[in-house]
Amino acid sequence: MIELKSPTEIAALREAGRVVARALAAVRAHADLGVSLLELDEIAATVIADAGAVPSFLHYQPNSAMTPYPAVICASVNDAVVHGIPTDYRLADGDLVSIDAGAHLDGWCGDSAISFTVGVPRPADLALIEATDRALAAGIAAARPGAKVGDIANAVGSVARARGYGIMADHGGHGVGRAMHEDPSIPNEGRPGRGVRLQPGLVIAIEPMLIAGGRDAYRTDRDGWTLRTRDGSRAAHAEHTIAVTPTGPIILTAP
Repeated sequence: MIELKSPTEIAALREAGRVVARALAAVRAHADLGVSLLELDEIAATVIADAGAVPSFLHYQPNSAMTPYPAVICASVNDAVVHGIPTDYRLADGDLVSIDAGAHLDGWCGDSAISFTVGVPRPADLALIEATDRALAAGIAAARPGAKVGDIANAVGSVARARGYGIMADHGGHGVGRAMHEDPSIPNEGRPGRGVRLQPGLVIAIEPMLIAGGRDAYRTDRDGWTLRTRDGSRAAHAEHTIAVTPTGPIILTAP
């Protein structure tokens, strides 16, 4: 069931989104050569706790998962697309890092993700990240009242395919509210004019996941969570929680 949010509820979601934005900014600022993924997880945990919020990912267990998620952030490096579990791995020169974070504040959720490089970047990685960010921006721009979910999907997918990138199969955005994952699903590729009509009060996460190798296939690590490109190519992930308003979309997880 799709639940439309009131202006007051959207304002509360914005406060949760600000917590997530601060957590991601802190993680990005501390991500340097030799820093471990566990250290980044601790930084995000501190920012979220200091805000009086609780991490949305920690102990999260959807029906598809064999075990609860064990960390505050998802930290996916190089060929890991999403859901990477933070470990004692220390960042190395040229790593491509995607960080996904969520937080609940006063019962409302914010969810966002960023990708960046550490040390000397590969030009191909910078191009991949730039395309992922552009795909996200295109999806947000399409989220106007009266449009449909397929318009968002087409906007995201068109940017990715035009540049020769793959799109992670069977994954995409989702509704956001009191739960981190609500209806509707927001695919990263689709036909315009199809699907649920966007109405003011709809709050959704749009999250492109692009694969450099041009293929869409992925595999699951033995940890049951980390999803990697099947061809070993690098991937990038970007995400914002947004609200559809009468005048257009607003980003709730912007800094």
